[in-house]
Amino acid sequence: MKVELFNDHFQNYKRYQIAKAQLVIADIPYNIGKNAYGSNPKWYVDGDNKNGESELAGSEFFDTDKDFRPAEFMHFCSKMMKKEPKARGQAPAMIVFCSFEQQFPLIELARRYGINNYINLVFRKNFSAQVLKANMRIVGNCEYGLLLYRDKLPKFNNKGKMVMNCIEYGRKEKDTETIHPTQKPVELLKKLIELFTDPGDVVIDPVAGSGSTLVAAAELKRSAFGFEIKKDFHRKAKGWIDSVMLREKEIDLYGFPKSQLQAKHPTLF
Repeated sequence: MKVELFNDHFQNYKRYQIAKAQLVIADIPYNIGKNAYGSNPKWYVDGDNKNGESELAGSEFFDTDKDFRPAEFMHFCSKMMKKEPKARGQAPAMIVFCSFEQQFPLIELARRYGINNYINLVFRKNFSAQVLKANMRIVGNCEYGLLLYRDKLPKFNNKGKMVMNCIEYGRKEKDTETIHPTQKPVELLKKLIELFTDPGDVVIDPVAGSGSTLVAAAELKRSAFGFEIKKDFHRKAKGWIDSVMLREKEIDLYGFPKSQLQAKHPTLF
Protein backbone atom coordinates (compact mmCIF):
# COMPACT_ATOMS: atom_id res chain seq x y z
CA MET A 1 0.00 0.00 0.00
CA LYS A 2 1.37 3.40 -1.00
CA VAL A 3 -0.16 6.76 -0.06
CA GLU A 4 1.36 9.98 -1.35
CA LEU A 5 0.28 13.61 -1.56
CA PHE A 6 2.06 15.85 -4.08
CA ASN A 7 2.40 19.61 -3.65
CA ASP A 8 1.68 20.16 -7.32
CA HIS A 9 -1.08 20.65 -9.87
CA PHE A 10 -2.68 17.48 -11.22
CA GLN A 11 -1.75 18.62 -14.73
CA ASN A 12 1.83 17.61 -13.90
CA TYR A 13 0.88 14.02 -13.12
CA LYS A 14 3.20 12.47 -15.74
CA ARG A 15 6.35 13.30 -13.81
CA TYR A 16 5.21 11.16 -10.86
CA GLN A 17 4.42 7.95 -12.76
CA ILE A 18 1.55 6.98 -10.46
CA ALA A 19 -0.59 3.91 -10.95
CA LYS A 20 -3.96 4.09 -12.72
CA ALA A 21 -7.01 4.42 -10.50
CA GLN A 22 -9.94 2.14 -9.83
CA LEU A 23 -11.65 5.19 -8.36
CA VAL A 24 -11.09 8.93 -8.81
CA ILE A 25 -12.68 11.13 -6.13
CA ALA A 26 -12.72 14.90 -6.50
CA ASP A 27 -14.38 17.77 -4.68
CA ILE A 28 -14.00 20.38 -7.39
CA PRO A 29 -14.26 24.17 -6.85
CA TYR A 30 -17.86 25.34 -6.94
CA ASN A 31 -16.76 28.74 -8.31
CA ILE A 32 -19.04 30.72 -6.03
CA GLY A 33 -16.51 33.55 -5.75
CA LYS A 34 -16.95 36.09 -2.98
CA ASN A 35 -20.05 34.36 -1.64
CA ALA A 36 -17.99 31.32 -0.62
CA TYR A 37 -18.81 31.71 3.07
CA GLY A 38 -22.46 32.53 2.40
CA SER A 39 -23.56 29.13 3.73
CA ASN A 40 -20.90 28.93 6.42
CA PRO A 41 -21.15 30.22 10.02
CA LYS A 42 -17.69 31.80 9.61
CA TRP A 43 -19.39 34.66 7.72
CA TYR A 44 -20.19 35.99 11.21
CA VAL A 45 -17.92 36.63 14.19
CA ASP A 46 -17.84 33.41 16.26
CA GLY A 47 -20.48 31.99 13.91
CA ASP A 48 -23.28 34.11 15.42
CA ASN A 49 -25.09 36.67 13.26
CA LYS A 50 -25.74 38.76 16.39
CA ASN A 51 -21.99 39.56 16.43
CA GLY A 52 -21.88 41.03 12.95
CA GLU A 53 -19.88 40.03 9.92
CA SER A 54 -16.39 38.56 10.25
CA GLU A 55 -13.33 39.30 8.12
CA LEU A 56 -14.35 36.36 5.91
CA ALA A 57 -17.66 37.93 4.88
CA GLY A 58 -17.72 38.66 1.18
CA SER A 59 -14.54 36.71 0.49
CA GLU A 60 -13.67 33.64 -1.53
CA PHE A 61 -12.23 30.37 -0.21
CA PHE A 62 -9.05 30.43 -2.30
CA ASP A 63 -7.47 32.40 -5.10
CA THR A 64 -6.98 29.24 -7.15
CA ASP A 65 -10.69 28.57 -7.73
CA LYS A 66 -10.81 30.92 -10.70
CA ASP A 67 -7.92 29.00 -12.29
CA PHE A 68 -9.73 25.65 -12.24
CA ARG A 69 -10.30 24.39 -15.79
CA PRO A 70 -12.95 21.66 -15.98
CA ALA A 71 -11.78 20.34 -19.38
CA GLU A 72 -8.22 19.82 -18.12
CA PHE A 73 -9.60 18.15 -15.01
CA MET A 74 -11.76 15.75 -17.05
CA HIS A 75 -8.85 14.98 -19.38
CA PHE A 76 -6.73 14.05 -16.36
CA CYS A 77 -9.47 11.79 -14.98
CA SER A 78 -9.98 10.03 -18.30
CA LYS A 79 -6.23 9.33 -18.53
CA MET A 80 -5.80 8.18 -14.93
CA MET A 81 -8.80 5.84 -14.68
CA LYS A 82 -7.93 2.22 -15.41
CA LYS A 83 -8.85 0.90 -18.82
CA GLU A 84 -12.13 -0.94 -19.19
CA PRO A 85 -11.50 -4.59 -18.25
CA LYS A 86 -13.02 -7.51 -20.12
CA ALA A 87 -14.47 -8.94 -16.93
CA ARG A 88 -17.81 -7.64 -15.71
CA GLY A 89 -18.02 -5.81 -12.40
CA GLN A 90 -14.43 -4.55 -12.43
CA ALA A 91 -14.69 -1.28 -14.35
CA PRO A 92 -13.33 1.95 -12.80
CA ALA A 93 -15.37 5.02 -11.92
CA MET A 94 -15.08 8.56 -10.69
CA ILE A 95 -17.06 10.50 -8.09
CA VAL A 96 -17.25 14.29 -8.36
CA PHE A 97 -18.69 16.44 -5.58
CA CYS A 98 -20.12 19.54 -7.25
CA SER A 99 -22.80 22.19 -7.03
CA PHE A 100 -26.28 21.41 -8.36
CA GLU A 101 -25.73 23.69 -11.37
CA GLN A 102 -22.39 22.08 -12.25
CA GLN A 103 -23.85 18.60 -12.75
CA PHE A 104 -25.17 19.12 -16.24
CA PRO A 105 -22.09 20.75 -17.80
CA LEU A 106 -19.92 18.05 -16.17
CA ILE A 107 -22.06 15.27 -17.65
CA GLU A 108 -21.64 16.74 -21.14
CA LEU A 109 -17.93 17.35 -20.61
CA ALA A 110 -17.36 13.79 -19.40
CA ARG A 111 -18.92 12.44 -22.61
CA ARG A 112 -16.35 14.36 -24.65
CA TYR A 113 -13.68 12.26 -22.93
CA GLY A 114 -15.41 8.91 -23.34
CA ILE A 115 -16.98 8.82 -19.87
CA ASN A 116 -20.46 8.27 -21.19
CA ASN A 117 -22.61 7.34 -18.21
CA TYR A 118 -23.61 8.91 -14.93
CA ILE A 119 -25.69 8.47 -11.80
CA ASN A 120 -26.72 11.55 -9.81
CA LEU A 121 -25.75 11.49 -6.15
CA VAL A 122 -27.23 13.43 -3.25
CA PHE A 123 -25.46 13.62 0.11
CA ARG A 124 -27.95 14.35 2.89
CA LYS A 125 -26.83 16.19 6.01
CA ASN A 126 -28.68 16.24 9.32
CA PHE A 127 -27.85 19.94 9.65
CA SER A 128 -27.87 23.10 7.53
CA ALA A 129 -25.13 25.72 7.51
CA GLN A 130 -27.09 28.30 5.52
CA VAL A 131 -26.76 30.94 8.21
CA LEU A 132 -27.32 33.82 5.82
CA LYS A 133 -30.65 32.39 4.76
CA ALA A 134 -32.00 31.78 8.25
CA ASN A 135 -35.31 33.44 7.38
CA MET A 136 -35.98 31.08 4.51
CA ARG A 137 -38.77 28.56 4.93
CA ILE A 138 -36.60 25.92 3.27
CA VAL A 139 -32.85 25.71 3.87
CA GLY A 140 -30.40 23.46 2.07
CA ASN A 141 -29.04 20.40 3.83
CA CYS A 142 -27.74 18.50 0.81
CA GLU A 143 -24.64 18.38 -1.30
CA TYR A 144 -24.58 17.00 -4.81
CA GLY A 145 -22.32 14.81 -6.86
CA LEU A 146 -21.99 12.52 -9.85
CA LEU A 147 -20.86 8.96 -10.27
CA LEU A 148 -19.30 8.87 -13.74
CA TYR A 149 -18.20 5.79 -15.68
CA ARG A 150 -17.40 4.85 -19.27
CA ASP A 151 -19.55 2.00 -20.58
CA LYS A 152 -19.49 -0.97 -18.23
CA LEU A 153 -21.01 -0.60 -14.78
CA PRO A 154 -18.25 0.00 -12.24
CA LYS A 155 -17.23 -2.35 -9.48
CA PHE A 156 -19.94 -2.42 -6.80
CA ASN A 157 -19.16 -4.05 -3.45
CA ASN A 158 -22.77 -3.89 -2.36
CA LYS A 159 -23.14 -7.60 -1.41
CA GLY A 160 -26.20 -7.92 -3.60
CA LYS A 161 -28.03 -5.05 -1.91
CA MET A 162 -29.43 -1.94 -3.59
CA VAL A 163 -27.40 1.24 -3.32
CA MET A 164 -29.53 4.34 -2.93
CA ASN A 165 -28.32 7.50 -4.64
CA CYS A 166 -29.22 9.56 -1.57
CA ILE A 167 -26.39 8.94 0.88
CA GLU A 168 -26.06 10.12 4.47
CA TYR A 169 -23.33 12.78 4.67
CA GLY A 170 -22.50 12.45 8.37
CA ARG A 171 -20.52 14.93 10.43
CA LYS A 172 -16.84 15.65 10.64
CA GLU A 173 -15.15 13.53 13.28
CA LYS A 174 -14.84 15.43 16.59
CA ASP A 175 -11.12 14.75 17.04
CA THR A 176 -10.25 15.74 13.46
CA GLU A 177 -8.75 19.14 12.70
CA THR A 178 -10.54 21.24 10.08
CA ILE A 179 -7.79 21.82 7.51
CA HIS A 180 -9.89 22.88 4.55
CA PRO A 181 -13.19 24.84 4.37
CA THR A 182 -14.88 22.19 2.19
CA GLN A 183 -13.43 19.17 4.03
CA LYS A 184 -15.51 16.00 3.67
CA PRO A 185 -16.04 13.54 6.56
CA VAL A 186 -13.64 10.60 6.46
CA GLU A 187 -16.47 8.15 7.18
CA LEU A 188 -18.39 9.34 4.11
CA LEU A 189 -15.31 8.91 1.93
CA LYS A 190 -14.63 5.47 3.41
CA LYS A 191 -18.18 4.44 2.57
CA LEU A 192 -17.67 5.45 -1.08
CA ILE A 193 -14.21 3.91 -1.34
CA GLU A 194 -15.39 0.61 0.14
CA LEU A 195 -18.30 0.52 -2.30
CA PHE A 196 -16.26 1.04 -5.48
CA THR A 197 -12.86 -0.52 -4.70
CA ASP A 198 -11.17 -3.53 -3.13
CA PRO A 199 -8.18 -3.54 -0.77
CA GLY A 200 -5.05 -2.91 -2.82
CA ASP A 201 -6.88 -0.86 -5.47
CA VAL A 202 -5.74 2.67 -6.28
CA VAL A 203 -7.68 5.83 -5.39
CA ILE A 204 -6.71 9.24 -6.83
CA ASP A 205 -7.83 12.69 -5.67
CA PRO A 206 -6.75 15.42 -8.15
CA VAL A 207 -7.75 18.29 -5.80
CA ALA A 208 -6.95 16.77 -2.43
CA GLY A 209 -7.46 19.76 -0.13
CA SER A 210 -7.36 18.46 3.45
CA GLY A 211 -6.19 15.01 2.34
CA SER A 212 -9.27 13.32 3.82
CA THR A 213 -9.67 11.09 0.74
CA LEU A 214 -6.14 9.77 1.20
CA VAL A 215 -6.72 9.27 4.94
CA ALA A 216 -9.87 7.27 4.21
CA ALA A 217 -8.06 5.17 1.60
CA ALA A 218 -5.14 4.48 3.96
CA GLU A 219 -7.47 3.30 6.70
CA LEU A 220 -9.03 0.88 4.19
CA LYS A 221 -5.69 -0.45 2.90
CA ARG A 222 -6.01 1.16 -0.52
CA SER A 223 -3.16 2.88 -2.27
CA ALA A 224 -3.90 6.55 -2.81
CA PHE A 225 -2.38 9.52 -4.59
CA GLY A 226 -3.41 13.16 -4.37
CA PHE A 227 -2.47 16.59 -5.66
CA GLU A 228 -2.78 19.83 -3.69
CA ILE A 229 -1.30 23.02 -5.11
CA LYS A 230 -1.68 25.24 -2.02
CA LYS A 231 1.38 24.89 0.21
CA ASP A 232 -0.38 25.44 3.53
CA PHE A 233 -3.10 22.90 2.80
CA HIS A 234 -0.49 20.45 1.56
CA ARG A 235 1.64 20.82 4.70
CA LYS A 236 -1.26 20.26 7.09
CA ALA A 237 -2.76 17.45 4.99
CA LYS A 238 0.57 15.65 4.76
CA GLY A 239 0.97 15.86 8.53
CA TRP A 240 -2.45 14.27 8.99
CA ILE A 241 -1.78 11.55 6.41
CA ASP A 242 1.62 10.73 7.92
CA SER A 243 0.10 10.37 11.40
CA VAL A 244 -2.59 8.03 10.06
CA MET A 245 -0.02 5.96 8.15
CA LEU A 246 2.07 5.61 11.33
CA ARG A 247 -1.01 4.57 13.29
CA GLU A 248 -1.98 1.97 10.70
CA LYS A 249 1.57 0.61 10.62
CA GLU A 250 1.70 0.31 14.41
CA ILE A 251 -1.68 -1.42 14.53
CA ASP A 252 -0.37 -3.97 12.02
CA LEU A 253 2.85 -4.45 14.05
CA TYR A 254 1.61 -4.32 17.64
CA GLY A 255 -2.15 -4.60 17.43
CA PHE A 256 -2.58 -1.06 18.82
CA PRO A 257 -1.50 2.53 17.93
CA LYS A 258 1.61 2.69 20.13
CA SER A 259 2.57 6.33 19.45
CA GLN A 260 -0.91 7.66 20.18
CA LEU A 261 -1.11 5.77 23.45
CA GLN A 262 2.39 6.95 24.43
CA ALA A 263 1.33 10.56 23.85
CA LYS A 264 -1.83 10.18 25.95
CA HIS A 265 -0.41 7.91 28.66
CA PRO A 266 3.38 8.36 28.84
CA THR A 267 3.61 6.59 32.22
CA LEU A 268 2.40 3.33 30.67
CA PHE A 269 5.54 2.98 28.52
